[in-house]
Amino acid sequence: MNQIPAHPIDLQAIAKQEMLANGFEPEFSPQVQQQLADLQTHPPQLAPSADIRDLRNLLWSSIDNDTSRDLDQIEVAERLPTGETKVLVGIADVDAFAAKSSAIDLHAAKETTTVYTGVRIFPMLPEQLSTGASSLLESGDKLSLVIEFIVAKDGTFHSECVYPAIVRNKAQLTYNAVGAWLENLQAAPDKVAASADLQAQLRLQDEAAQALKNERFRHGALNIETIEVQPLVHNEKIVDVVKQEKNRATELIEDFMIAANESVARVLEAKKVSSIRRVVKTPERWPRIVQLAAQHGGKLPAVPDSKALNDFLILRKAADPDHFADVSLAVIKLMGPGQYVLERPGDPEQGHFGLAVQDYTHSTAPNRRFADLVTQRLIKAALASRPAPYSDAELSAIALNCTTKEDAARKVEREMAKRIAAVVMSNRIGEVFDAIVTGVTPKGTFVRVLKPAVEGLLAQGQQGADVGDRLRIKLIRTDVQHGYLDFARDAAQPNPNPRP
Repeated sequence: MNQIPAHPIDLQAIAKQEMLANGFEPEFSPQVQQQLADLQTHPPQLAPSADIRDLRNLLWSSIDNDTSRDLDQIEVAERLPTGETKVLVGIADVDAFAAKSSAIDLHAAKETTTVYTGVRIFPMLPEQLSTGASSLLESGDKLSLVIEFIVAKDGTFHSECVYPAIVRNKAQLTYNAVGAWLENLQAAPDKVAASADLQAQLRLQDEAAQALKNERFRHGALNIETIEVQPLVHNEKIVDVVKQEKNRATELIEDFMIAANESVARVLEAKKVSSIRRVVKTPERWPRIVQLAAQHGGKLPAVPDSKALNDFLILRKAADPDHFADVSLAVIKLMGPGQYVLERPGDPEQGHFGLAVQDYTHSTAPNRRFADLVTQRLIKAALASRPAPYSDAELSAIALNCTTKEDAARKVEREMAKRIAAVVMSNRIGEVFDAIVTGVTPKGTFVRVLKPAVEGLLAQGQQGADVGDRLRIKLIRTDVQHGYLDFARDAAQPNPNPRP
């Protein structure tokens, strides 16, 4: 399992405690282990047929994090004579390994998601599947569902279809290396440099993805930026936290996955199949978002308008990039969390406000999200003209549980991120940092250090500090057990908001 050796305070044990406290079952049952043994003895058959296409000859590749092995998707593109681009997204056929109502499926249905705590990964599926047999790792023949669509030059897309196929990942690539190459910041990674065809393939994918992104932004998709960090390990110790940056490679995958999820939703709708949709409803707290924009010199209409909100966000990012993540976070909280819902044929579309799309389901990560595995089964049944594997009542219950567990997973990950930050900072007490005030509440004044990206309490010198103030602060205390960081305002810095 991908995990980091324990700190003197056992972070892995704390992570497991957090999982249990939030309703997860982090260990697999003997029944799951028996099913894995049976799968090893009798694996799913890999054989093309009239219903399963053989697409192993295509130049498929994957792009993911440097250490990821639970690979759910691979991509390939083709320039058409019309100048449009045909995009194929291959999704791991997890259902072939985890049949509905099997022991593995019942465990996944309860957990609903893989949880990434920074010190240990708690997988929804056994790693023998999620990072092995069902993962689209390089140089292996794999079962998949292929989502195909055609991207026009203006970023619109059409001709969506889904079909089963056997695929083979020819190049397992990483976001950092491919992104730096696409942005002309670094030379191509070795696998890319060795193949002119792969270079052309990735350039074509990037072109199509940028067109998709620009079209979504024209319709009001939100340019949101949040701060995500991961621990940096040296000699088996956590020595720092590193901010995860977006780049052209992360955008490429993000835009292809959004288009693929829209495509699947439309295919299910055309086949009049009930499904689980991922929605972010029109914000009920829009008036507060309007007030927030006004505080930063922006003006939004009284009626919710994602395009106007995105225009404001773009201006804020240009005006104050250091504090943009905090504005983004405030907007995200005011929009409300995303949720999974049942959508039956003919129901009014609820849509995804943040993505500015009406048809959206989750289908591209069945190794680590149960909603995606359910969607995969719905697609396979519809393609084979079989009855739907779930009733509307079952889908509604699954949607509610997925929403609940996703919220719980975020809580676990936040709690562990705080403790990892405390580990990183524990040997830096007395150092002074540049920071921004991110919150002033009855519980205290909170600050975010710009580098490294950690947050804590301004325990001394908080008088007069307000959200958005830039301060010099000194670290005075850490508490790894509880994930606390306490700071004091640097005595050499004057009060940024002196009272009259």
